[in-house]
Amino acid sequence: MNEVRRSNPALEVRGLDVYYGHSHALQGVDLTLESGVFSVVGRNGMGKTTLCKAIMGLVGVSGGSIRVRGEDVTRRPPAQIARLGVGYVPQGRRLWRSLSVDEHLQLAGGLRSGAWTVERIYDTFPRLAERKGHGGGQLSGGEQQMLAISRALLTNPHLLIMDEPTEGLAPVIVAQVEEMLLRLGEDGDMSVLVIEQNIGVATAISRNVAIMVNGRINRIIDSVRLAADRELQQRLLGVGLHAELEPDIEIAASGAETKPAPRRDGPVRIYISNPTLPTRWSQPVPIARIEAAARTLSTQVARLDETARRKHEPVAAQASGPPVVLVVGTLDTKGQELRYIRDIIAESGLRTRLVDVSTSGKHSSCDVSAQEIALNHGRGGSAVFGTDRGAAVTAMADAFANWLRRQGNVAGVISAGGSGAASLVAPGMRALPVGVPKLIISSVASGDVGPYVGPADITMMYSVTDVQGLNSISRAVLANGANALAGMVKARLDTRAATTREAGGLPAIGITMFGVTTPAVQKIAADLRDDFECLVFHATGVGGRSMEKLVESGQLAGAIDLTTTEVCDLLMGGVFPATEDRFGAIIRSRLPYVGSVGALDMVNFGAPDTIPERYRGRKFHVHNPQVTLMRTTVEENERMGRWIGERLNQMDGPVRFFLPEGGVSALDARGQPFWDPDADAALFRTLERTVRQTGNRQLIRIPKNINDPDFAAAIVSAFRNLFGRTGVRRRLAR
Repeated sequence: MNEVRRSNPALEVRGLDVYYGHSHALQGVDLTLESGVFSVVGRNGMGKTTLCKAIMGLVGVSGGSIRVRGEDVTRRPPAQIARLGVGYVPQGRRLWRSLSVDEHLQLAGGLRSGAWTVERIYDTFPRLAERKGHGGGQLSGGEQQMLAISRALLTNPHLLIMDEPTEGLAPVIVAQVEEMLLRLGEDGDMSVLVIEQNIGVATAISRNVAIMVNGRINRIIDSVRLAADRELQQRLLGVGLHAELEPDIEIAASGAETKPAPRRDGPVRIYISNPTLPTRWSQPVPIARIEAAARTLSTQVARLDETARRKHEPVAAQASGPPVVLVVGTLDTKGQELRYIRDIIAESGLRTRLVDVSTSGKHSSCDVSAQEIALNHGRGGSAVFGTDRGAAVTAMADAFANWLRRQGNVAGVISAGGSGAASLVAPGMRALPVGVPKLIISSVASGDVGPYVGPADITMMYSVTDVQGLNSISRAVLANGANALAGMVKARLDTRAATTREAGGLPAIGITMFGVTTPAVQKIAADLRDDFECLVFHATGVGGRSMEKLVESGQLAGAIDLTTTEVCDLLMGGVFPATEDRFGAIIRSRLPYVGSVGALDMVNFGAPDTIPERYRGRKFHVHNPQVTLMRTTVEENERMGRWIGERLNQMDGPVRFFLPEGGVSALDARGQPFWDPDADAALFRTLERTVRQTGNRQLIRIPKNINDPDFAAAIVSAFRNLFGRTGVRRRLAR
């Protein structure tokens, strides 16, 4: 029965007509939401809110039908529609001023049982937990919206309708709502219809966007195209041409023939009433936001000459526009060194922004203050500027990473400092796409840099002396780093357009490999090389992360994840482990995915004397003096099958996962040391019990060893079929 219901669209609207007196508000609206998140945008008065109310039974329907998961709800009472699993977040929130946060939630929690509970709401929105005793009228706009969304989630709906969920919210709260909507769509248990006037939010959360004009669905368009087509936005949605203009704010040249400003002993603050350029739907900018975006000028900082200064980023820099190099660090302790780097890069002809990520709370001369960065943390500045330095550094690193993800014009990033500074900036750098130049000059760069670099293409340069003041050595090292980054950025900007044209005919795909699956990978790559650029990743813990990093960056068109052995080391404590987010990029991107169980027969350890005591007496194979392999057992294979299967269930894109009955590696073949049909059978059996197979998600048994040419041919055939059927979907870098 569940499978039948699951096959029906979450929402199906056909020929819907609604009148207000003689006014024809909705005129034959047709709309289908299969699953996930779907956005509807349009100017004011186009019928978007009326559509929501009609679905919820709050206005009369003159003609047409509304079905939720195949069940006709046309003209049913609102209470009955809610009990059928439709949640509603109305425009304007509609909270009771006299009821506390907790009373709102307790009242909504009894309608339908499910995964969303009051406790989960408080875990998801910690701010509501802090304000649980406050009345609805005592909450800020952002807190009210959190409560309105939470109230709807507690009904555990199959379909959630949200009318203008980001209206009137501060940018930081808008980002939180956007991330929550993305998570809801990825979970797969709930479909979401979002009515939204913020085009950035609408295109970020859904793959397709419906545009309403005069009570009709004018068109349904790919979100990537709508986000990029400014002319279409202007024509259909009323986005003015002023949205493309940039502020023209310059600091007067020191040598200009004008009356000099009065000399000031302290820093001078410059405030801009619109830190981000306004659009048709912009809300008044909160005072705190204006304060955070203000720029500080200081007479104690050496100024560049006029030519260099004109290359600096304007005060109200945007998340899109001409490329800019970010110079990032703790300006309260490394200001002199970072400005030295900034000046060299600016003099090379590149635009720069000086970004402060210090946690002391002190104001410094910069383009983006630490206070503005801190606003991007989920709990705001209070989480960043605390007394616990370790917690403050961690929180600031999270805030900087969140801020950096929202910048669309970053041409390169450079930082300088010690271990603390590297810890602050590295997570944000890792969030940038592969190929964007990233350089950290640090005193820790001569040691183990793995925790800082991770799967990203971060360059680390040893500072020789500590980054503490300018001297003959530090000037030379910092200048080398600044010039190196400038060279990387210029070369990338000069060649990017040409490279895009040349590589346009060969989409890139990722393939995972281990030594014991090499023959299969070589065969697959050879068969696909005429149509795809095959990027092979060695599955040594960081290999899988690197492939998924490229997936997240939108640089891969698909994945052939033949070798998932890193899961073994994650679950059993080997030396090449995946992270808990293994497969996460595939889940989020919905790319065509062909996978298998390559090398799940082995856990990797170092030399024999490094093997944990609990594994003594197991079956081992010495690969070389530094690598010892341990055969996995029936129980361990069952555990891996459940772990992988649960993640396959979260993949909404096309999935084909292959099970080689003749063995999962070169060592797991008849007559080889790890041949164990019982262990393999346990893995396959558990996967088949765990994975919810659909037309889009299939497990396929092949009676061959993973390195058999016929097995490789089956992989190639499946990938070509998926790729040809789905095409390439690249997510925009945010």
